[in-house]
Amino acid sequence: MGRFILIDVIVALALFALWYAWFIHYNRRRAADVLQWVQAACLGKGRVADLRWQASSSRLKATLHLSSRWFEDAHLTIRLLPRALPVQWAMSRWRHQQETLTFEANMGFPPGFHLDVIRHRWSGRTGARDSGTKDPVSKDRSLKDAGSKESTRTRAWTISRPGPVILTTKEDWPVELSPVVNALASWRDKNFVGVRFNSTSPHFTATVALENLSDQKAATALLGLFRELAASSSAKQH
Repeated sequence: MGRFILIDVIVALALFALWYAWFIHYNRRRAADVLQWVQAACLGKGRVADLRWQASSSRLKATLHLSSRWFEDAHLTIRLLPRALPVQWAMSRWRHQQETLTFEANMGFPPGFHLDVIRHRWSGRTGARDSGTKDPVSKDRSLKDAGSKESTRTRAWTISRPGPVILTTKEDWPVELSPVVNALASWRDKNFVGVRFNSTSPHFTATVALENLSDQKAATALLGLFRELAASSSAKQH
């Protein structure tokens, strides 16, 4: 009996070792791809260095050397799901944690204000029914389905594109914030987790979901947005 228990323990440890090694490799390869896209997006004017892995290869910190007048002392932090540790991975999936890339740097022209943009997210929904909360379009369609199908087919749907909705904690809107907010609102395809401007170091911090970084083209667009935000935040200073 004891021998069978010992065999089970050895098999379990072997499986865990294989799991751990495989997902360590997977996370490191995924992070390497992201860094490669970011460095290629710099078009020879940037270099990734000083890679430091933490937390069982679920967090990577690196330095991004940029020859740019907008950013100084730039750093990257990649946060991945802790796949190498099954229990932690299951918990992170249950909590719907995102894999993210955080860019933080000082600016040649520091902003004269403090701004936190929290969960800058954009989402849309069709009129199809689902099991969750229904929007007005799907609710109206449900009512029509319960009535006359003929009237539903002949109904002329009106589709409108709403503008951005901004919730702010300040009663007075500083003039210097308008270019920054306009730049953020114009990039609807970027699912930001957070953006921060600060008058003290680090002056600029942006966190974006890794699902938005699928290739070099996406990384180039993202760095372009960072430069645009830096320029808009210091528009009054130069």
